[in-house]
Amino acid sequence: MAGLRIENLRKSFGAVDVLKGIDLDIRDGEFVSFLGPSGCGKSTLLRSIAGLEELTDGAIHLGDREITDLPSAKRDIAMVFQNYALYPHMNVRKNMSFGLSLNGMKADEIDRRVKDAAETLRITELLDRKPKQLSGGQRQRVAIGRAIVRKPQLFLLDEPLSNLDAGLRVTMRAELAALHERLGVTMVYVTHDQVEAMTLSSRVVVLDKGRVSQFGSPLELFHRPANLFVAGFIGSPKMNFLPVRASGADGARVTVSGAGFRQPLAVELAAQAAAVDDLTLGIRPDQMRIGAPETGHLTGTVRLVERLGTESHVHVALEDGTALVIITDGTHPGRAHDRVGLTIPAEAAHLFAPTGEALPRKLDPDTERLLQV
Repeated sequence: MAGLRIENLRKSFGAVDVLKGIDLDIRDGEFVSFLGPSGCGKSTLLRSIAGLEELTDGAIHLGDREITDLPSAKRDIAMVFQNYALYPHMNVRKNMSFGLSLNGMKADEIDRRVKDAAETLRITELLDRKPKQLSGGQRQRVAIGRAIVRKPQLFLLDEPLSNLDAGLRVTMRAELAALHERLGVTMVYVTHDQVEAMTLSSRVVVLDKGRVSQFGSPLELFHRPANLFVAGFIGSPKMNFLPVRASGADGARVTVSGAGFRQPLAVELAAQAAAVDDLTLGIRPDQMRIGAPETGHLTGTVRLVERLGTESHVHVALEDGTALVIITDGTHPGRAHDRVGLTIPAEAAHLFAPTGEALPRKLDPDTERLLQV
């Protein structure tokens, strides 16, 4: 097993800079996801680690070896692709063992590795079947098994669940987490699905336009986003944003107000903030409260209520047209065209500077303890 260290990694295609100085230190045995919107560079970064892209600049270390200039076959890395890429004319056993046979491994060692991987993935009874006789989930297990038998120092997984239906993705997500727990090998996982990243990973790399926007645990990204991009990208529905002005400051307490605010809001920060006038206030949909129109900090009109069973998503338009989403219980009586008041709990508010950087807020002790785990 080995950790992965990336230093100032840059990748350009002609005049287009795709990766713009990536620095990462992934610990031995970690499960780390690369998360971001389409075009952010996450797949290019994974391919660069695998040796499938020639770097413009930078270095990659796996354990105590620098692998920057090594060919892909000599990096001791196994990759699982979105496309299963199984040989249709070979049965499962041969698909899993083919790479080992090419490397000249002895037959008894190949059989042992295939058997062990099949037992781990619960596909022993499928070893004599061909890919066309397998379901999508079974094919994905075979593709993962083909990687496991190599016993690599690093697993790279490029959106391996995206071709599966929603129910099977949930099942395979749990199986991947259990597999990582059993193998204890460093895994790097590319996905555009934040639920996959948040539920599988010990830490998540959020990429934006070829740069690392934040690298931290799922709870850090959710409760202490580093900037507006991370705050808006993590969470579904996404965080609500409102322009506000600092109307007063007392040490780490900043009082803000904005157009349409009935009353100012005093937010406790984790450290004393520099004097900043124009700020952005962020509040997650599940933290806002809906009440009578004459109550709360803001007044708006309900435009749509999405009833999802256990919860409802209430879409509200403020007087100036700003659109907000509030998550409330599934039996909330709100209807379109209702006038409502909205309350923003001060302890749940996030503040962001004009540059987009977060002003670190003070968290409650229970949440703070969770972030230290």
